[in-house]
Amino acid sequence: MIEIPNIRSAKKRLRQSEKRRGLNRARKAALKRVVKQIREHIASGKKEEARLLLPQLAKAADKAAKRHAIHKNKASRVKSRWMKKVKAL
Repeated sequence: MIEIPNIRSAKKRLRQSEKRRGLNRARKAALKRVVKQIREHIASGKKEEARLLLPQLAKAADKAAKRHAIHKNKASRVKSRWMKKVKAL
């Protein structure tokens, strides 16, 4: 059974948390989308295409970290690992 708030401030908090959840999910999905594209390019051996996606990866990771969808250390770790993998091709 879903709890429905009665107090006005609780209703507002529910609206805020639903909105933030949607935004956070969108930011995480954007990051995952770029990672998936890079992973596909690496698997097919297309180094140049994968290298061109690295700025998009950094942008998506930094945006997600800036808005607290992910931790800043996770953003750094994701960028570092994928840059290392692309460089190793």
